Amino acid sequence: VQLQASGGGLVQAGASLRLSCAVSARTFSDYVVGWFRQAPGKEREFVIGIASSGGSTRYADSVKGRFTISRDNAKNTVYLQMNSLKPEDTAVYYCAATTWRLGVPTIITYYAYWGQGTQVTVSS
Repeated sequence: VQLQASGGGLVQAGASLRLSCAVSARTFSDYVVGWFRQAPGKEREFVIGIASSGGSTRYADSVKGRFTISRDNAKNTVYLQMNSLKPEDTAVYYCAATTWRLGVPTIITYYAYWGQGTQVTVSS
């Protein structure tokens, strides 16, 4: 299973960005996909995730109401729509996949497959 994250960039506070995570997997619909981020000097943290069917999602409190996640199982792609970006959203964003069956996990070690990360920088 391979993941490729893209769509990062430099934006001003209040702007929007959409990240994409292309997943190469035999059966993409078997995988829960999550987004994590890591800011300089900080630990990697869970941001948002979507169940394998797309029927449920899970959000970190810090992004509720601003970030949404969706998936297109026909295109093997997950999208992270980020609105009202803040400087504190600046980080490298990683997508990750797991075959976990009990909801959307937030713990890093539950995810076996990781993409390479894409930089998001929000200026004030």
